[in-house]
Amino acid sequence: MEVILKEDVVNLGQRGDVVKVADGYGRNFLLPRRLAMQATQENKAVIEQMKSAAARRSATEKTQAEQQVAQLEPVLLSFTRKSGEAGHLFGSVTSADIAAELATKGFEVDRRKIQLADPIKSVGDFNVAIKLHREVTAHVKVTVAAEASTEVSAEAAAEAATGTSVSEPVAEAAAAE
Repeated sequence: MEVILKEDVVNLGQRGDVVKVADGYGRNFLLPRRLAMQATQENKAVIEQMKSAAARRSATEKTQAEQQVAQLEPVLLSFTRKSGEAGHLFGSVTSADIAAELATKGFEVDRRKIQLADPIKSVGDFNVAIKLHREVTAHVKVTVAAEASTEVSAEAAAEAATGTSVSEPVAEAAAAE
């Protein structure tokens, strides 16, 4: 069976391609999900018109994506998370977190366009790719810093209030024994 793809199908082809598929695959999967239509002469003519319209639309989307890349490149995102002693985060920074931070800076980016193989789970600087268009990718710098520990700040506050170190009584008790 020959079909014309209406959408990009993984491992099969791009939108507008005429492909030959098994009858069952076309009849039971592609046609009911409206991913393809049968390859008749009339449908081929319609697809040619759709291809030209899609090419024009893709060109305008590409220019818009290139303009957005110029705006996104200088952006620096900062996150503060709780971390262990080795700089390993207790949580992580995900693509949803990055999309939310970009939204606060005025950039609407779908989280699925942010290309993170795995969530960021350590402290440091990272370059994150954002695929805005099939041919256009922006790179944003993400900095993850360790959050100041509340125990350390509580000890410092107690030290400042009493004028002695929190660890001094422990040392005095050990010396008395």
